Amino acid sequence: MLVSIIGFFVSIFHIYPFWSHTWGFTFAVFFVMIFFASMVSMAGAGLNEEDLIELAVHDERVRRGEHRREVRQPESQARA
Repeated sequence: MLVSIIGFFVSIFHIYPFWSHTWGFTFAVFFVMIFFASMVSMAGAGLNEEDLIELAVHDERVRRGEHRREVRQPESQARA
């Protein structure tokens, strides 16, 4: 995503006015498409429960590391 933002600004402020209007516009459109593609791929990503637990630093158990001691059984083993 960062590459698409930087590429867009380089295209608009460096390539478009100094080199070629056609190439500047083409690169700008290309980097906008890359930006939208990165937004779509991030929107489809699922939430990982382990990452959410690590982000919960306000929870006392997370700060002490006690959340790692909990062993969770997969659903397939819990039903058996």
